[in-house]
Amino acid sequence: MRERGLTFKQALNAAVRAGATSTAPQPETSLFTADMGEPLVDVTKALRLAGELEDHERAARLARGV
Repeated sequence: MRERGLTFKQALNAAVRAGATSTAPQPETSLFTADMGEPLVDVTKALRLAGELEDHERAARLARGV
């Protein structure tokens, strides 16, 4: 950056612009997908469940003094 007299922001913007306007062919990507079936638990309240599990873990750590 110093050699070219650019700030970090200018160099970053130039790199992003160069990548965005690149005409180089992109390699083909193929992703494998699999049907995982129906969920075994009700996931509609997953965030609440995760919070409760985290609360229990914190309470256990506090009880152990960790």
